[in-house]
Amino acid sequence: MSGVIAITIAVYLVAMLALGVAAYRYTSNLKDYILGGRQLNGGVAALSAGASDMSGWLMLGLPGAIYASGFNQIWIAAGLVAGAYLNWQYVARRLRRYTELAGDALTLPDYFENRFADSSRLLRVASALVILVFFTIYTSAGLVSGAILFEQVFGLDYHMALIIGTVSILSYTAIGGFLGVCWTDTVQGIMMFLALLIVPAVAISGMGGWAASVEAAATIAPAGYFDAFHGTTLIGAVSLMAWGLGYFGQPHILARFLALRDEQDMPQAQAIGMTWMVLALYGAIATGFAGAGYFAAAPLANPETVFLALSQALFNPVIAGILLAAVLAAIMSTVSSQLLVSSSAIAEDFWKRIFRKQASEQELLNAGRVSVLVISAIAMLLALDRDSTVLALVAYAWAGFGAAFGPLVLFSLFWGRMTRNGALAGMIAGAVTVIVWKHLSGGIFDVYEILPGFLIASAAIIGVSLAGAKPGAEILETHDAVRAGNTGRIVPE
Repeated sequence: MSGVIAITIAVYLVAMLALGVAAYRYTSNLKDYILGGRQLNGGVAALSAGASDMSGWLMLGLPGAIYASGFNQIWIAAGLVAGAYLNWQYVARRLRRYTELAGDALTLPDYFENRFADSSRLLRVASALVILVFFTIYTSAGLVSGAILFEQVFGLDYHMALIIGTVSILSYTAIGGFLGVCWTDTVQGIMMFLALLIVPAVAISGMGGWAASVEAAATIAPAGYFDAFHGTTLIGAVSLMAWGLGYFGQPHILARFLALRDEQDMPQAQAIGMTWMVLALYGAIATGFAGAGYFAAAPLANPETVFLALSQALFNPVIAGILLAAVLAAIMSTVSSQLLVSSSAIAEDFWKRIFRKQASEQELLNAGRVSVLVISAIAMLLALDRDSTVLALVAYAWAGFGAAFGPLVLFSLFWGRMTRNGALAGMIAGAVTVIVWKHLSGGIFDVYEILPGFLIASAAIIGVSLAGAKPGAEILETHDAVRAGNTGRIVPE
């Protein structure tokens, strides 16, 4: 069986690499490499945002949490849906408009510098460092997911599986840039969506329907498995829902808003993106539940392999190979996006702006591609720890971005009185709070670190901004133009 599955996954990998090679033809400068020339249509942007958002966490982490703990884990999904909706509804259009008006910004550090006319480069450097630190952790979570997949399916040594997964992902990212990532994301998003609906449906049907599945699942945790509040306090539920705050600060998701060809495509993108997300999350929850019933007699050693185990147990090798390729798709879509944003930070925000201001477009492209290799190597070293869990790594990085960038993005879009110093204070306060909070435990410190990080960062932005002088007239003029929906570049490059 493993031989057929291996061939199926190999065909999938070759197909993704082919898309990367095709995108290479359309990548002639740094803007193409980072944002695909701002030419994404609504459907591609939505599916790419969803696929790059959810990652192996959707296929491994969430089903594993439901399988192991029950329905008290659904608060994460509820918070994510709320956060994603608010992000599409209130951030996407305005951020797309603002980044184009403010010097045609290509990256978040680029936008922050232009938004506040920061000639000191402090905002750019600080935000680029935040991206590199937390994306390296985030990328390592994806590599752990890939290693678990290859280890589970092919019986490989974990470290060998890690190397194979890393090489598979970075190949088309370095070659195809943003377009390669988005085109593969579209295919991968569709695969993830279908796999998460098919696997639990077949498993539940095979156990005799919903009622029989509930009865089987109840044998694992008879008390409270189906109770959303079992073992969870109100503060605990709020803490899990706080995951939704992270959406406002995730660079790899916000990049899809920047890359849309026109802000008029937003309604279509939002409709596709939210439909995909709600159904995919439902499928992930249903997979964990179905696995609890299906493997009640012989519980899995690693809960995060529940989707993999169901795919292999329920389907013939060819179909199982396609379903397992969907897991690889989830992993690859997110890791490739993270590698691209990280390499963009190095090429655009360090190499071009600080070290080599006269660098040619080809030199910048090469710097971006080399950066992908370097960041992948560092992330792989972090992922060597076999005991790392996907959910824990993702939670840390998600909180880091959500607290450091989330308040900064929101206030910069909606509050004209915000200053450069306020932005810098908020970014540092959010990142430091997450790092410190993560290493404390007990009582209030058991709250997910994104919540205190987000609140402290917001307070720092407001306090420091109000304590300083008002922004200059040109900055306020740009802000008013964005609020009014005007087009046309105001702040020069």
